[in-house]
Amino acid sequence: MTGTRRRGRLWAGASIAVTVVLAAGLYWLQPWKLWQDETVREALPVAVAPSEPGAAAAVPGAAPAAPVTVARGTLISHEHSTTGEVELIRLPDGSHTLRLTNLDTSNGPDLRVWLTDAPVKEGVAGWRVFDDGRYTSLGKLKGNKGDQNYPVPADVKVADFTSVTIWCDRFDVSFGAATLVGV
Repeated sequence: MTGTRRRGRLWAGASIAVTVVLAAGLYWLQPWKLWQDETVREALPVAVAPSEPGAAAAVPGAAPAAPVTVARGTLISHEHSTTGEVELIRLPDGSHTLRLTNLDTSNGPDLRVWLTDAPVKEGVAGWRVFDDGRYTSLGKLKGNKGDQNYPVPADVKVADFTSVTIWCDRFDVSFGAATLVGV
């Protein structure tokens, strides 16, 4: 009888351990996100222009009265199929925002939008390079499809960054990236 109880306890313990490991694995991997799309349709942000009409135009190097695209790029696929356009836009108040348009990528756990100084490489060689150098996170990816804006913090010198990546922070891998080319 003691052998039967021991085996019963062993099976119960093993069942609990398997359940805990399975639950932790599901939480970590979040495989259901591969079948869930989140579409975002944000308009280009409008920043407040300088208070005096014509003041910005009179000062050399001042921000223009309308948003200006200062760099752009086209997303390429890395770990997951990714397409869309990227624009770095200077708003009338001098602030910058990163705009993703026509984004189409897979959903995943802990996706971020990063400005980086890493070169964009095609294929597997480009999957893991973006955290090797300097980068700044602009926040969590709002949706895996659509048009969305990410304000660039005022203390970030945008000229120091040459690329954008949709970065999976959970697995340290790029879903897709674009080289920023000045216009």
